[in-house]
Amino acid sequence: MTTTNPNPPGTVDPHRWPDVARIPSGRLRTAVARGLVARALPAVGIRLHTGPQSPPAGPAEDGAPVLWLRDPDAFHARLAHDGLIGFGESYMAGEWDSPDPVAALTRFAEHYEELVPRPLQPLRHLTLPRRPPSDRNTRAGARRHISHHYDLSNDLFALFLDRTMTYSSALFTDGDPRDPQGLARAQERKVDRLLDAAAVTDGTRLLEIGTGWGELAVRAARRGARVTSITLSTEQRDLARERVAAEGLSELVTVDLCDYRDATGSYDSVVSCEMIEAVGERYWPAYFTALDRLVRPGGRVALQSITMEHRMMRASRTSHTWMHKYVFPGGLIPSVTAVREQLAARTGLRITDRLAFGHDYADTLRVWRDSFTGAADRVRALGFDDTFRRMWNFYLSYCEAGFRSGIIDVEQITMERAA
Repeated sequence: MTTTNPNPPGTVDPHRWPDVARIPSGRLRTAVARGLVARALPAVGIRLHTGPQSPPAGPAEDGAPVLWLRDPDAFHARLAHDGLIGFGESYMAGEWDSPDPVAALTRFAEHYEELVPRPLQPLRHLTLPRRPPSDRNTRAGARRHISHHYDLSNDLFALFLDRTMTYSSALFTDGDPRDPQGLARAQERKVDRLLDAAAVTDGTRLLEIGTGWGELAVRAARRGARVTSITLSTEQRDLARERVAAEGLSELVTVDLCDYRDATGSYDSVVSCEMIEAVGERYWPAYFTALDRLVRPGGRVALQSITMEHRMMRASRTSHTWMHKYVFPGGLIPSVTAVREQLAARTGLRITDRLAFGHDYADTLRVWRDSFTGAADRVRALGFDDTFRRMWNFYLSYCEAGFRSGIIDVEQITMERAA
């Protein structure tokens, strides 16, 4: 049985957000969760503040991040019933907050293994929800999952992305300001490095897997490359085509709706920027086989990918998380070890260069989050409610915390196919 939150800080639409509008019941489990929270959070240096009145801005006097429980009963009930999914849903419902969510979430990430008492840790995998069959990235599933996130609204993404409309980690220098202007320059640097790694020059036949909103295709065409770019997002395809046409590059760039499994041709270079995370482990063999099939002998492949440590990837690969449920269904962040294993087993590709720059992703996310927060009224004007806005804030904060803690990283990985 469930009960509706009697006094949510904001109105939660039960039709749009059914699991956020309901509070699970279960007194015993809730009491256990309350005890675990009371023990675990102070132990890892997080201060609890309870009640309707907000805590002082910033960290506690000792510098510890603060978790503010507006509705502790609802918070503990969700945590008991749905674990980390409930933790995120509780934030969406406005039942908890923090003067600095990234600081709190970073502390959680840094001490993740300590949050569950050691005697209970072997049982943790038994309580984690398993991925539903609908999460599989069949051709139809992949189209549905990409549309779920990327076809929300080009206008929404334009509110927080920089002028390049690039939705992946930038590559900063120490002199770049961490603001939208500095971010745009850092995004151009990131794209140029990928193109350099793939040896894209005048006359290069380039395949881009995952178009984004067209920045990489445009910059490659300015070099004189002939670009085929494929995506599963109709919104991205349409805007990318508009940008290509506005630059007068339509004769050099083709942007199509196409699954990577259905791509054909032989290319001098293949570039794929933060698309592999959406493929899913079951389909990695098809993805890496496609890379090998589509690049000519002696050609190069340049990937940008979020990565995680191999042991953590293996431990989490079958779990259904808040991120899968609300933001990126069907995905899995790979490890570099997993990438090497796929290359060795299925391709003639070998890694020739790697660059890791996870802290730059944290800075990228901080600029996005600041821009998104500052555009709250315009987000509402586009038809997105406050629950969506809190979901997006949690998503951006959660990801930033992952990179600041080092629990996840991002790399550019260059490969060459044997001649």
